[in-house]
Amino acid sequence: MQIDIVTQADEELRGAFQRLIPQLTNNNPAPSLNDLTALVRDSCSTLMVTRNEHGEIVGALTLTVYRVPTGIRSIIEDVIVDNSARGEGIGEALMNRAIEVAREKGASNISLTCNPMRAAANRLYQRLGFKQRETNSYQYKF
Repeated sequence: MQIDIVTQADEELRGAFQRLIPQLTNNNPAPSLNDLTALVRDSCSTLMVTRNEHGEIVGALTLTVYRVPTGIRSIIEDVIVDNSARGEGIGEALMNRAIEVAREKGASNISLTCNPMRAAANRLYQRLGFKQRETNSYQYKF
């Protein structure tokens, strides 16, 4: 297993997300090549992918580290492991790498949200030391 920080978006990456995003959600379309290029160029965001022994992208996550008046925060979003590769430690390896990068960038914590229906993912986050927060989560849609 190999974890890469993506530095350039290409057709391979776009194709991987065409396959992976529907495994995560049906609420959003897969990103275009332009969307991925913008993500990779964003200085606050770090896109990580995991490759299997054949070099195929089988997992991904995005770590965003940003400054607020009370410090440096980070959030992990869109953690995806291909159905064909689940149970192989890919999610855990991605998460550990993201934790390491957030720490290196000076973040004081990492937030994430997870659908309660994703039982295996929720168990993973708890096993890694993430604690469920007592807070209200809000969203404003445009």
